[in-house]
Amino acid sequence: MIKLDILSDPICPWCYIGWTNLARALEARADHPFAIEWHPFQLNPEMPAGGMDRRAYLEAKFGGKDGAVEAYLPVAEHAARAGLDLKLDQIARTPNTLDAHRLIHWAGIEGRQTAVAVALFRAYFQDGRDIGDAQVLQSIAEKAEMDGDMVARLLEGDADADEIRARDAHARQRGVQAVPTFVVANTHVVPGAQPPDLWTQVIDELAAPPEAAL
Repeated sequence: MIKLDILSDPICPWCYIGWTNLARALEARADHPFAIEWHPFQLNPEMPAGGMDRRAYLEAKFGGKDGAVEAYLPVAEHAARAGLDLKLDQIARTPNTLDAHRLIHWAGIEGRQTAVAVALFRAYFQDGRDIGDAQVLQSIAEKAEMDGDMVARLLEGDADADEIRARDAHARQRGVQAVPTFVVANTHVVPGAQPPDLWTQVIDELAAPPEAAL
């Protein structure tokens, strides 16, 4: 197997689009060699613990309503191309994603990481749920067949919070400035939401036998 590391944030629309494109390629190449692991990267590490009003956040980030609308036009276009129906108007709050990243980490221990990461995308972008809320995270964990009561107890404390922050900081130290970022075999970096065709090409190249030595 070949390691495929995915650095992302559950509130990053490009991460959801990028994963959806990759997933389409993985379905087309069911014998792909990838062993996938998700890694934390917070778009807003300084976000208050309770999050903030979505509209206020977007207008502050993009310089007003018009700037926010303009910034999200390509998101909507690429999401539609990927077959995603994002319900952006249903998102009331932009959360702090530290707890969501903790949940993804715990899911990885139980072999359910991709299922939980994708469920977080869907909950936020398609169901308009607050994925900074502990009850929402517990519900997502339970649907992924994790121990919901255990997750709830862990979320009440600071378990693994420092590790998530350290891993986020390590990614930035290594030069990651935006997500999604994909790292193949700890060597080749593939930035951004690439189309499925690129991923099928990557998989095919990895599967091709090496040229015979002269």
